Amino acid sequence: MDGVPAGAARVLVVEDEPQIAETLEAYLRASGFRTERAADGLRALELVRSADPDLILLDIMLPGLDGLEVLKAVRRYGRTPVILVTARSEEVDRLVGLELGADDYVVKPFSFREVVARVKAVLRRSRGEDVSEAVRRVGGLTVDEEKVRASYDGSQLPLTATEFRLLACLAATPGRVFSRAELLERTMPESDALERTVDSHMRNLRRKLIDAGAGELLETVRSIGYRLSEPA
Repeated sequence: MDGVPAGAARVLVVEDEPQIAETLEAYLRASGFRTERAADGLRALELVRSADPDLILLDIMLPGLDGLEVLKAVRRYGRTPVILVTARSEEVDRLVGLELGADDYVVKPFSFREVVARVKAVLRRSRGEDVSEAVRRVGGLTVDEEKVRASYDGSQLPLTATEFRLLACLAATPGRVFSRAELLERTMPESDALERTVDSHMRNLRRKLIDAGAGELLETVRSIGYRLSEPA
């Protein structure tokens, strides 16, 4: 397809404005990606199943099934990285999307080159590139940075790429308190997300740890940030 290698990562562009969608596809293909396109939520879910994209670029404002509903459905299927695209810059929209499991977001109007850079960065994180090969253990928690997997007492944790990066950062030095700003810089350096975005990811991460039986392994340090408890 347009000279793009057969093994290139596939990006599903979910956007109902044809001109924006066509331009996004053109930039992505020029950067070596394969693309699929959907103009509504139902078609997007069909392509998630049939095309098995490596990343989804998902507009929130879609006809019929909106982007947040699509995101909920995608997260029921698995961990495919999702970047939300929104014309609404209100913080609540960003936080709601991230709480549902989005990996990043961009706000319209945007630079097409910036979107491509975000796609590359999220794919790097989801594949575990640029991380050490260490396997870290904190009590019953195991974080394998090479395989990009985390488990508690042998049960794998269903983490998004961003949640994994946050957990790996905290697990590197248990007991140390990380500020929200530091966690943003270490795990989402290319993002313009607000510090409160970290709280959204941490709520999801804490819930998943508790569901796995880890209790209060992840601690909130009031007015400062977060840390992983050191094992007794």
